[in-house]
Amino acid sequence: MENMPERIDSKFRFVLLSASRAEQMIQGARSKVDGAAGKVTRIAMDEILTDAVEWEYGPAPESEGSDATIDGDRSEAAESKSK
Repeated sequence: MENMPERIDSKFRFVLLSASRAEQMIQGARSKVDGAAGKVTRIAMDEILTDAVEWEYGPAPESEGSDATIDGDRSEAAESKSK
């Protein structure tokens, strides 16, 4: 994977992007690589490697600490209602 585009920071991301693109093509999306033939997964990998598909990072995940605080507030509110 020496020729991976610089935007792709890991092999794991490459696999995720390829799998997502392959799923799109299974659902009916057309290939963006000229003369593409073969299995959908290989075509999707070629599209990612040639940077023919646009993609972007999603939003950053929320920290687990903020969820615990919200759940804690709910349990305290429920306790005060039951008293």
